[in-house]
Amino acid sequence: MRSIGVAAAVGLVGIVSACSSAEDTTAASDTTSVASTTVAPTTTTTTRPVVVAPEPAQAPPAVVTPEAVAVPVLMPPVVCMNLQAAQNLIQDAGVFFSRSEDASGAGRMQVNDSNWIVVDQTPAVGMPIEEGDAVLSVVKLSEPNNC
Repeated sequence: MRSIGVAAAVGLVGIVSACSSAEDTTAASDTTSVASTTVAPTTTTTTRPVVVAPEPAQAPPAVVTPEAVAVPVLMPPVVCMNLQAAQNLIQDAGVFFSRSEDASGAGRMQVNDSNWIVVDQTPAVGMPIEEGDAVLSVVKLSEPNNC
């Protein structure tokens, strides 16, 4: 009987050993799954207090004074003036950018404005103008003109 007991004990040890290795495999796979879940990033939500800016104070309504009202600039009479004097007069009226063009059609540039005479103007005298609206047609002082 003793040999049956030894054989049974050896068999029991083999079964326990087999179960033990099966548990080790299960434990190893559980460790792997646990490791993968612990490595996964976690999301943390942080709540910050909302800061409400105070409302701005109400400004009093703007008062329109006579100085604040824009007065339209009217085109002055500049025909028969040299180009420099005509530009100065338009600037004195309140418009600082006027254009000039060669009335002969040759497309010459007006380098020395005082050597040119205005033979026509657009817009007409007394019409409201803004920056760049005034166009002065000019010829050289020595060329024929209607002045």
